[in-house]
Amino acid sequence: MKQELPFDQLSKQLDGDLFYDDTMRRLYATDASSYREVPQAVAYPKNTGDIVKLVRFASENSTSIIPRTAGTSLAGQVVGPGIIVDVSKYFTRITEYNAEEHWVKVQPGVVRDELNSYLKPLGAFFGPETSTANRAMIGGMVGNNSCGSNSVVYGSTREHILEVKAVLSDGTEAVFTSENEEGYLAKINGNGSLENSIYKQVHEILSPEENRQEIRDKFPDPAIPRRNTGYALDILMDAVPFEGNKPFNFCKLLAGSEGTLAFITEIKLHVNELPKPRLGLICAHFDSIYDSLVATNIALKYDPTAVELMDHYILDATRNNRQYNEYMFFVEGKPEAILVIELRDNTDEAIQERADRLIEELKQHKLGSYYPIVWNDEAGKVWNLRKAGLGLLSNMPGDAKPVPVIEDTAVSVADLPEYIRDFNKILAGHKLSCVHYAHAGSGELHLRPILDLKSMEGNMMFRTIAEEIAALVKKYKGSLSGEHGDGRLRGEFIPFMVGDKNYQLMKAVKNIWDPKNIFNPGKIVDTPSMNTQLRFDPGHHTPEHETMLDFSATQGIVRAAEQCNGSGDCRKTELSGGTMCPSYMATHDEKHTTRARANIFREIAGRSYVRNPFESEQIKDVFDLCLGCKGCKSECPSNVDIGKIKTEFQYQYQALKGVSFRNKLITGFSKLNEINSRVPWLYNSAIAFPPSAWLIKTVSGFASKRSLPRLNKITFARWFDRYEQDLDQSNETRKVILFLDEFTNYNDLEVGQAVVQVLNQLGYQVELTTVGDSARPYLSKGLLEEARKVVNRHVIELADRVTDEIPLIGIEPSGILGFRDEFIDLADDKEAIKGIAANTFLFEEFIASEIDQNRIVKGKFKPIGSQLKYHGHCHQKALSSMTPLRKTLGLIPETSIQMIPSGCCGMSGSFGYEKEHYEISMKIGELVLFPEVRNIAEDGLIVASGTSCRHQIKDGTNVRALHPAQVLLRSLNQ
Repeated sequence: MKQELPFDQLSKQLDGDLFYDDTMRRLYATDASSYREVPQAVAYPKNTGDIVKLVRFASENSTSIIPRTAGTSLAGQVVGPGIIVDVSKYFTRITEYNAEEHWVKVQPGVVRDELNSYLKPLGAFFGPETSTANRAMIGGMVGNNSCGSNSVVYGSTREHILEVKAVLSDGTEAVFTSENEEGYLAKINGNGSLENSIYKQVHEILSPEENRQEIRDKFPDPAIPRRNTGYALDILMDAVPFEGNKPFNFCKLLAGSEGTLAFITEIKLHVNELPKPRLGLICAHFDSIYDSLVATNIALKYDPTAVELMDHYILDATRNNRQYNEYMFFVEGKPEAILVIELRDNTDEAIQERADRLIEELKQHKLGSYYPIVWNDEAGKVWNLRKAGLGLLSNMPGDAKPVPVIEDTAVSVADLPEYIRDFNKILAGHKLSCVHYAHAGSGELHLRPILDLKSMEGNMMFRTIAEEIAALVKKYKGSLSGEHGDGRLRGEFIPFMVGDKNYQLMKAVKNIWDPKNIFNPGKIVDTPSMNTQLRFDPGHHTPEHETMLDFSATQGIVRAAEQCNGSGDCRKTELSGGTMCPSYMATHDEKHTTRARANIFREIAGRSYVRNPFESEQIKDVFDLCLGCKGCKSECPSNVDIGKIKTEFQYQYQALKGVSFRNKLITGFSKLNEINSRVPWLYNSAIAFPPSAWLIKTVSGFASKRSLPRLNKITFARWFDRYEQDLDQSNETRKVILFLDEFTNYNDLEVGQAVVQVLNQLGYQVELTTVGDSARPYLSKGLLEEARKVVNRHVIELADRVTDEIPLIGIEPSGILGFRDEFIDLADDKEAIKGIAANTFLFEEFIASEIDQNRIVKGKFKPIGSQLKYHGHCHQKALSSMTPLRKTLGLIPETSIQMIPSGCCGMSGSFGYEKEHYEISMKIGELVLFPEVRNIAEDGLIVASGTSCRHQIKDGTNVRALHPAQVLLRSLNQ
């Protein structure tokens, strides 16, 4: 970092935020590509004035500006040594919509899917779509000229840009829009501003016929729809006053320019009418990639809206992912490739007729073996499976990974089968295999050879493959980039692809727009060698660290973090759905993403010169707002389990630096409650009396606004002993063991009573475990030695009691689901704990399984209200499913059952109690959960399985949520 740069002065001048500490700089050193370069600073501008100040600062201080949105670029576009300017936090407004003229104006930080959520009620949508559309932003889509699966209909982002507002390299602002010949000439003959100079000098480049002929001769074939090689001079000259009668529009050049020419602050986009309402996906199975590509040319005759490929590598990866495995319902056997052909129309019958004709033609050509059709609402699962491919590919254990290097080549669809055959011959010559997936219908497959970039051999092969495939693409007059852009990865090969003269024209364009090289230098032109500044230097040694938890599946804790490829799936908002990552949803700060946590852990623990990463205050700081929700365990396609990494870090950090008083208090929860339960009236009086409650919270480090949980008048264990003595269980036909957790035992007596009474009334004999501790408080605070002792006590007690016939049932998700997760790592007897885990169920999972076996029927239940809304516990979503809860509540007749589309409630055990986390805890609750609860019908009920969730709902809305068993008991007893 250039210490002489006056960032402290710049920070005072900005309305937004400027960071130049080591942590933030490291977090922004990578994107979703293989590249790494630590920037000088990171800025979050709040307005155009901030961007102007940043541009002028860069000009005056000989540094650079790197525009960034979601950071999902695959060619290193937003990696660089200057100032990263991240517009994803504040430049997020949709500023204007015009229905009559079919356009919308947006700031560059608007998420593509959220734009379409806004447009849908208005009958419109923005067509181009990326696999990252639930976090990719319009500014990034413009920078890379993104396309997507439906580009066979809607083309690329370039075709939809009507106008942009931008800050130029001298700090002046300009508007670029369509200009007829008169308007164009007026721009050339303007007042001498940089804007006018740009028009004039670009005109001088494109005017000579010999220059235009060189472009025609050497640029990719214009019949190829996806062309992102260098600056789009071929498209720019296809307008007045050069060729044709189209209006001249510099937006065509800015699309795909990767932020190297200007800083865009607002974008006017053409929008389409909503697509036809019905759709069917023909998921044709093939025995070879070649056959699937031949079939693509047949499929295009039937006007599909998408034709997408998934190969066996993608399918195998999804089989090992908890979330996406459920989406493979349409896959039969183990095909080499599946071609997903989307047909849309106004009726299912019309789609079926086209599908029948298409399938018949495929059969006539002996292409394909199985042709299931997935209809309408179910189609989303297929597309989610395809979109997840990018992240799922990183699941491969070890240092060799499918690498984005030649993953963006595009040729004509007619040439695609032979091109891929030649491509695979080249790889076979190097004894490499390759992943094939994505946009077959547009002539582009995402092809990823498996390389170890930590090794010298892998680094050199990275370059060799790039060079050889570039030659192959040129042979087919294709484009080295179809949609991912040139960036650091492909810029070096542009002179080879388009010829040196055209490359010099591109360099001239860059110099015209940006003479001081302020905007994103080293991308597209004057690009460094493509196998430098990678995440890992050749010969990189991965440090090995001893851990308490088992990271052998990923070959160590460092490689567990390295599985994060930066695809940014964790940058979800409350509108995206899902749980990962609640603190990012509340703050929109990159620092609080799963990706950031993986980045900082990899940066520090993955560098051999770091003496002991487990004493790092930087890691501790970035992990601080991780709620341990485990959303990443199931929702991250790369299965980056940051919750597990954080638990191990906490354990080792505290082993070195000691356990805080508050953490001792929280992990002593069960023991303290055991003491207080002897005089519960005294404790309850103390927390109800404001002065003493304030003192307890202050000493404990808890938030003053947070209510404290009351103790039961009698422990659940004592109540159960009395209840069991008075109960005739002779009619019960099946025995179950109920897990005694500390939350039910001391705080949620009514819940425990309901569970036992429901089970008894449905014919089940209930036994209770004796160890009244779930180990969850220890796990949440990283006290793994203490947690291990508890887990081993559970194993000793339950190993011989829990069987296929006598399952273990739990009430509190965070307690019981540990048997499927951390308990397996911690138990001494691995076989015994796995046997217990296989027969361990949440209450609602057990009820749902009994419904499936017709042991529990709807006829025993009566109506109790018009509406039930249920919220899922985070661990329930990550380690189980919400389906059993819905099925359980479905026993209640004449009731509308709705899942609240919330992520984490925000409480997350002790997190929401802690004074420094209270405000963000409540902010998370307000994203979706609290408003949905407040909107419940007058006779409706809120259902939540987790004790923390119910407490958070009470504190946030003053509504009492019920456990599913309490709801069933009401329905049974009416």
